[in-house]
Amino acid sequence: MKITKLETFHVKPRWLFLKISTDEGICGYGEPVVEGKSKTVETLVHSFGKMLIGKNPCDIEYLWQLMYRGSFYRGGAVIVSAISGIEQALWDIKGKYYKMPVYEMLGGKVRNKIRVYPHLNGNYPDPGDDSIEAWVKYALNRKKEGFNFIKIPMGGPMKYLESTESINEYVGKIRKLREAVGDDMDLALDFHGRVSPALAIRFCKELESVHPAFIEEPVLPENVDALVKVKESTTIPIATGERVFTKWGFREVIEKQAAAIIQPDCCHAGGILEIKKIAAMAEAYYCGVAPHNPLGPISLAACLQIDACIPNFVIQEYPGYYNGWDIGKEYLNKPFEVKNGYIDVPTGYGLGIEVNEESLKEMSYDGEWDSPLFFDPDDNSLADW
Repeated sequence: MKITKLETFHVKPRWLFLKISTDEGICGYGEPVVEGKSKTVETLVHSFGKMLIGKNPCDIEYLWQLMYRGSFYRGGAVIVSAISGIEQALWDIKGKYYKMPVYEMLGGKVRNKIRVYPHLNGNYPDPGDDSIEAWVKYALNRKKEGFNFIKIPMGGPMKYLESTESINEYVGKIRKLREAVGDDMDLALDFHGRVSPALAIRFCKELESVHPAFIEEPVLPENVDALVKVKESTTIPIATGERVFTKWGFREVIEKQAAAIIQPDCCHAGGILEIKKIAAMAEAYYCGVAPHNPLGPISLAACLQIDACIPNFVIQEYPGYYNGWDIGKEYLNKPFEVKNGYIDVPTGYGLGIEVNEESLKEMSYDGEWDSPLFFDPDDNSLADW
């Protein structure tokens, strides 16, 4: 079997899909994208495609090494995201060729169902209605649907040091939310790298009584020692990793035990097998894995294959309410089914999904989507988000 063609599709709301075809008629899908930079990733996908045409798609490790090491400049969001989407499509092809799910080729499943969580706000990352009333309404709706875990994004922007009033306002809302949903619903808090290490420590101290499941990205990812300082200051589990790439990027986070939970993104960190390797590294340090995924249905399908076969899996981010989209219904012939906060381990071949190719035409767009910018309302300085 040989690779014959790579096709890319920009589809709403902000995704890039990839279809790889072979001379035996088997096709595979992947999702190679960097949010706000999908056209750049697309260019690189087709550049890699020149070296992939004519190769055996089942030689996944070899092709991964060819793209990664053959690029000379290694790592980074664009290169590794392009590789990630291609790698997903190769696994999809290989699974269909051997007539088995991807997880069967990675050691087999270790669970029967996969716990998932939505974001609190359906308009994330647009804050939308940020009132506590809206928070409670949305969280209770998700609880009625069977979810027992929800993640709350921190509004922004944040100053390097915030006032006591601002700290109390945010912490107060989290406490009211806890009271509303009860102790039987886990709350995770996503700081999204908005705050400084000093401010993160203050927030964590105030939030400990609410018992969050974890705090995500309390600081930006470039300085692991800063993350260690925050982690050592609190009893709240720390999670990070959505902006970290490959096993080499995660090595320092894992070795320094900077986080209790790592969150590699299957569309950014290197693909399915690379996350399997990262999870194995984390397992040696008793570190959990909760794959990051604010993207589309192919990304989620790839994540589910990983979740099924890693022993240190914690929970899967489920973007099914992103801007009101049902990510399975829009693009898949058989949508994902969430039952009481879980998705059953898929049984289909490859990634276990069947893409509706007509929807790729109907939902296409020009690929122009820019990441939002946040500015301090007092001095108009650029803020992290």
